Parts: sequence; C-alpha cells; structure tokens
Amino acid sequence: MEYRYLPMTERDKNEMLAAIGVASTEDLFSDIPENVRYKGEMNLKKPLNEYALKEELTRLANKNANLKENRSFLGAGVYDHFLPSVVDHVISRSEFYTAYTPYQPEISQGELQAIFEFQTMISELTAMPIANSSMYDGGTALAEAVNLSAAQTKKKKILVSKAVHPESREVIKTYAKGPGLDIVEIDHTNGVTDLEHLERELDGQTASVVVQYPNFFGRIEPLKEVQHLLETQDAMFIVSSNPLALGYLTPPGEFGADIVTGDTQVFGIPAQFGGPHCGYFATSKKLMRKIPGRLVGQTTDEDGKRGYVLTLQAREQHIRREKATSNICSNQALNALASSVAMSAIGKQGLRKLAILNMQKARYMKQQLKQAGIPIALEGLFFNEMVIKLTHPVEHINRELLKKGFIGGYDLKKVSPEFEGHMLLAVTETRTKEEIDSFVKELGDING
Repeated sequence: MEYRYLPMTERDKNEMLAAIGVASTEDLFSDIPENVRYKGEMNLKKPLNEYALKEELTRLANKNANLKENRSFLGAGVYDHFLPSVVDHVISRSEFYTAYTPYQPEISQGELQAIFEFQTMISELTAMPIANSSMYDGGTALAEAVNLSAAQTKKKKILVSKAVHPESREVIKTYAKGPGLDIVEIDHTNGVTDLEHLERELDGQTASVVVQYPNFFGRIEPLKEVQHLLETQDAMFIVSSNPLALGYLTPPGEFGADIVTGDTQVFGIPAQFGGPHCGYFATSKKLMRKIPGRLVGQTTDEDGKRGYVLTLQAREQHIRREKATSNICSNQALNALASSVAMSAIGKQGLRKLAILNMQKARYMKQQLKQAGIPIALEGLFFNEMVIKLTHPVEHINRELLKKGFIGGYDLKKVSPEFEGHMLLAVTETRTKEEIDSFVKELGDING
C-alpha cells in the first residue's frame, strides 16, 4: 500500500517523546542557549488536510514551465531528448528501484549485470578500455579526473579550457582546493580552445589538459591538435564529452585521451529541473587501480558459470580510508540503468542515426536563423548547439518567447559580460521542422 500523506496526531507525538525519555519537544533543544532561540511564531501556512494539500501543491507545480506544454531550445548541459517508454518500465521494477550498492554478489547479479552493461557501452562509445559504474554527474566525474591526473603525475598545474562548461569549471576549482592544485584557464577563440595560449602555458609542471568535446558553445574541439601539443610534455589528456555526439564523432580514445568523462543525461534521463544526472568515467588500463567509484567485473563461479562482482575495492575509502584514490564510494545505479536501457533500446545503429538527426536539425535551424537575419556569433564545426547574437537582452527575449510556448536558449551573459546579448541554442531530435520554423519566426519578431 502507498502512503502519501502521514499526519502525526498528538498521541503519536507523546508516544515518541515517551520512547526517548523526554517530556516535551522543547526538551530536545535544551542544549541550545535561550538567547539564540527564535521566540516568535514562524510565518508558515497552517497545516492542510490531504485533499487541500494536494490542491495547493498542484497549483504551485503548475507555475513551472514544463516540457510537455512548451517546446524547448535550451541546452547548456541539460537536453530535451526522446525517452523510450521501456526505460520507466525497467527502472520502476522494485529489484532495481530499491537497490543499493551490491556488496553481496550472490543476491545482486541482476544489478551487477546492469552496471556491467553500462560500463561496456560507455567503453565502446568513448573507445576507452575501462569505464566505471557511473558517477554523480558530468561535473563531478570531470573534477575526479583532474584530481586523478595530479595524483598520477605528481604535478599541480591543470590547464582547463574556458570552453568547458562553466559549472564544471567551478566544480574543478572546488575539488582543487583540497590537494592545492593550480587551475589555469585557457582562453577560447571563436568558441574553440586557443591552441597558442595552450602551448604557452603547457610546461613540465602540467599534470593535465582539460577540454570539452563538443564544448560548451557547441563547437567541436580539434582533439588531434591538442594531443599533438601534449606529445612535447608528460601531461595527461582529459576530455569531457557528450556521449550522444560520440554516436557520430570520432571518440576521444582514438585521439589518445587518457581519461574521458561526461554525463549520460542525454540517454533516458529527463530534464527534471537539472538533476539528478549520471556521470561516466572512462580511462586507460594503466589507471585501472586509481579509477574512482565502483567498478563491476565479469568472472566465473566454481561451476564455470558467468557472474559479476564488485572488483578492485582496495582503491576505495571504506578500505583504504584517507589513502583512497577518491572520496567517491558510490554510483548512480538507477540513472545508469536508465541510460543503459535507453542505449539498448536505441541500438548501435540507432544511436548513430540519432546523432546525425540532431546535427541535421541543428543545421536546418542555423540556415533558417540566417535567412531571418539573426547572425550566428561563433561560426565553425558544431554538433547540435550554436551561439546567436541578438539586439535585445536575452532575458527579455526569453520572457516573450515563453508567452508563445517556447523555452528559449541559455543567456551567455551569465558566463561572461562579453557575451551580452548572446544566446546558446540547442536543437535535438525531438524538435520538428514546424517547431523550428515557428520558433525562428517568433524569435525574429521579438528581436526586431
């Protein structure tokens, strides 16, 4: 039976107080000095019964601009992709929905196999030999990669492209405070990492270079050229990558990347107000014993039957404590499962077609924008996102677009003042020709 609403009676309250041996609720706060306690009544609404509470919450929820009633062209790390219906059917099964870390393999084979399949698919997409069982999100995974590179090379200098997602860069800076890493940001030119600036900063003290592919502005970074620069120094190559784009683009592993990270929100995970997501972490065999988080391996039992286990746990904090390779001692099993189911439903060939569809629709929109007189600010190779220049503030334009049933793009002024009036647009396979045409028309009318 499902219990959504559990009111607490005075009798319930008294029984709980008696069970823990106190006379009143106030006794629970006896250690807090009187002079710092709030004496008045908090400005809260009165309690409601179940029906009235549901009505109130529904009213509040209806204020949100959801993707069912609006057509979204907002990306910047969270995208509106097709969600195969089979995803919810599988992840809603109680065996998966309530599962925790599968420490006991003899009763967790289903969960362990699902995680192993996730690792396998990420390895294939990135062209890296090993992937872990997932991480909290793409930003966390990237920051973990940075820390691993510093620990592996015994160096402190990290070169991070300014074309990497700004929120991921902030996570990196936060992670870097503990080990005292020196984060040096590399400029971008026309939305792509400035290779001349990168070459000037690259030296014998550099632990790693971090780029995003496709990057935050939607541009496709020249990974071959970056790797060529790294050949002159003993620095690691870290790439944050949209896994959907890897359905078409040459994977980072083929460009010599040491670590590839990213976010699988694009596969089977709805936008849901920005989270939760599912990060992935793939790397080379030489870093196998330093990879953060869970790692599931395939083995055979005493009867020769295939089985799955958590492996190389000596890396982790519950065994090595402060000597662990990472603070991460968990994974995003449910969301990793959602991504695995989505990738399986789409299939290898389907994934390539899906990536191409994103690219084709984005290029159609670019063409329509130009015809409408809306300039593309950062020209060049791109996947499914582009930057446009508008004559009015993006915040104003987005408010007006919402009135027309459209969720506009990301206001790049939030990244830097130099991007005043610039909007980052995303086009996914879910947008139709009619929706793109209508959006461009409305955008052109509002922009003047």
